[in-house]
Amino acid sequence: MNDSGLPPLRSPLDLERLLEFEFVRATENAALQAVHWLGRGEKELADAAACQAIYGVFDILDICGKVVIGEGIKDNAPGIFVGEHLGTWKPGAPRFDIALDPIDGTTNIAKGTPNSISVMAAAQVPEGAPCAMKNIPSFYSHKMAYGPAVKKALESEGGDPLLDRPLGEVIQFVAKVLDKHVRDVVVVTMDRPRHAEIIRQVRQSGAALRMITDGDITAAVAPSLPQSGVDLYVGMGGSPEAVLAAAALKCLGGDMDVRMWFHDEAHRAEVAAQVGPEEMSALWRSDDLVLGESALFCATGISDSPLLPGVRMIGRRVETWSILMRARSGTVRRIHASHDLDRKIVPLRGDG
Repeated sequence: MNDSGLPPLRSPLDLERLLEFEFVRATENAALQAVHWLGRGEKELADAAACQAIYGVFDILDICGKVVIGEGIKDNAPGIFVGEHLGTWKPGAPRFDIALDPIDGTTNIAKGTPNSISVMAAAQVPEGAPCAMKNIPSFYSHKMAYGPAVKKALESEGGDPLLDRPLGEVIQFVAKVLDKHVRDVVVVTMDRPRHAEIIRQVRQSGAALRMITDGDITAAVAPSLPQSGVDLYVGMGGSPEAVLAAAALKCLGGDMDVRMWFHDEAHRAEVAAQVGPEEMSALWRSDDLVLGESALFCATGISDSPLLPGVRMIGRRVETWSILMRARSGTVRRIHASHDLDRKIVPLRGDG
């Protein structure tokens, strides 16, 4: 604090601030490459095209970026994997932990359906710190995401995590906080057999249910966006996506409850051999998954989603819509870009 009682101004040379548009350039280029595969039934080729575009941006960017949340492990698809280095890694370049999904919603890309985005999050690693993001060792996590008003009410009551309460009780709590009738509370989950009990409880409560086929990053972020029409997200989805969503929620002021979930006993045993019993049952929130005050989140729509419109091709121009947000400033930018195909160059790894 200074003499005026206000917090000190941040340096205009904040490196995260200077580099943030390079990250959104990567998701833009990934979307531009992936959209050519929309509806063609080739999700692996779409993923590979998006990955090459992301590599192309970072191959000329002076950072020391380490992928701590990668893609491709779950289904052996082409991807950018955990432990890979992004950036030039020149001496003295800033260190960033990076979480990414070149395409969240690859099945949707293959089918030509809505709800696919290219998404990335990053956090600057403080000097001397080992990391800035947590890597959850399980394939899947049980997640419940909610907006800023619900987070504030939870903090004020000091109660149990929402994830540990009956879902009907959670919905009533959300309705009270948002001053809504229960029937007007909108709950999103993925359309999966494993969610049968979640679906039953939502319907039993009287709340409105919206099911999606893929893309639970968008769904988890939606309750923190005022115009999304979504009040709560719940379900068992990919653990990497939980960390990406946590970065966005840290920027937006919302939060989520996250706990590892195991689709079979063999995977439970595999994870149990790596971590202690406390971590096996631990509950994490956004600040546990993205450490410190640094976080940025960006995404570009490929096909239409509640978060972003998809790519539009108009003659020799392409329109993209992206979102870019930072936790330090709380700034959320929506970026509508028009790309001239006769002049636009998308750098790709291997192009020389």
